[in-house]
Parts: sequence; structure tokens; C-alpha cells
Amino acid sequence: MSIAIAIDAEGINNLNLEPAQAVITQLRQQGAIASGEQQLQFQIDYPQEANDPRELSEIPEIRLWFVRLDAQYPWMPFLLDWRAGELARYTAMLVPHQFHRTEGIQYNPEALEIFVMQKVFVLTNWLQQQGIPSKSRAQSLAQMLGYELDDAFFEIIDQSFK
Repeated sequence: MSIAIAIDAEGINNLNLEPAQAVITQLRQQGAIASGEQQLQFQIDYPQEANDPRELSEIPEIRLWFVRLDAQYPWMPFLLDWRAGELARYTAMLVPHQFHRTEGIQYNPEALEIFVMQKVFVLTNWLQQQGIPSKSRAQSLAQMLGYELDDAFFEIIDQSFK
């Protein structure tokens, strides 16, 4: 099952998070946040000129909308449909990058490392608060973005939450 959040140019330009808030509120009211894991996809309707070569993640207005979304829901990667590429797109909205025709998206390495570690800390904390096992999920997120985190790292994190 996939959950879609449709956002349009007006919502983006007004930094309106209501479409995302409605979905998250519904999941919370149903007590189903955990069942929303890796189910969320964004449907972005933002008109571009025919000769505009930019990807959506290169449009400042769209990126700003995602920055605001991430500030409101820093644990959003938990809900994103990774298999559909939503984690990579979400990351591109928040991390400086370049597109290469042959190699695809190339994130700024230092910015990506900071992003990954921040998300690992946020997700580990949030998942523990939700009573959801966190280590394998945080490790999977890091792996999806090219990082390996060993068990000793999570032992340190677990000690700091006690």
C-alpha cells in the first residue's frame, strides 16, 4: 500500500504543509504510524518552462518546502517509500548535490555525512519513543545513502539514552 501526498505550486510557494500534516495526523489518529513505514510518496506538481533543465530538487522553492517539512517532521524518512526512490529524492531536497548524466546524482560528501548522522540520531531517538526497534532501520537508512554503521556505534547511542 502506498500513501500519496500531493503538493502543488501554490502549496509549495506558500510553504503549506497541510497535505503532509493531514496524512501524518490520520496515521497518528489510527495509531498506525508504524504501518506507514516506507509507504509515503510525494506527487509534486510544479510547472516548469519547457526549456528549464532543472530537476525538481534544484528548484529553490521546492527545496524550501522540503526544508520546512523536515523541520516539522525530522523523522520523515521512516515513512518514505525507499523502493520508489523517495529517500533519495528527499535527501536531494535537503543535501547539496549535482546531477551527472552518466553517474546520476552526486551529493556533497560532507553535507551527506552530516545529513545521514543527523537522521540516524533523530530516527533512533524517535523510534525508541514509539516503541519500534530502531537499530536495523537506522542502519538501513545509512546503507541506502552509502554508509555502514556497526553495532558498536549503536551501543554508544543506546548508552546515551539511558
